[in-house]
Amino acid sequence: MRFPRGFTLIELLVALAIVALLLSIVVPQYLGGVTRAEEAALKQNLALIRDALDKHFSDTGRYPAALEDLAARKYLRSIPVDPLTQSVTTWVLIPPSDPQLGSIYDVRSGAPGKGRDGKPYAIW
Repeated sequence: MRFPRGFTLIELLVALAIVALLLSIVVPQYLGGVTRAEEAALKQNLALIRDALDKHFSDTGRYPAALEDLAARKYLRSIPVDPLTQSVTTWVLIPPSDPQLGSIYDVRSGAPGKGRDGKPYAIW
């Protein structure tokens, strides 16, 4: 009667080395793809909010007092999430130079750090 033969230690080490090599190639590309996707979503969300701010100003002659006003008046369905902070409360609100025109002229991300282009997220 023959007993089934198992894997030797060398065979297991070779298999683990191959898996480690493949992971060392794939993981950095995956993480880079996630960062690219988050930055693209941030740019899209900023463009969406800025467009809604401009439309609100065109219609009313004033900028809104809060981002919630844009959603309440149907300029936005809801306030977009900052994809880098995963929150709707971290947007940095920029007032207009003339306080008579309202409260929110522009919006920026409150995320720390820099993008892949080297610019801080706070100035996008």
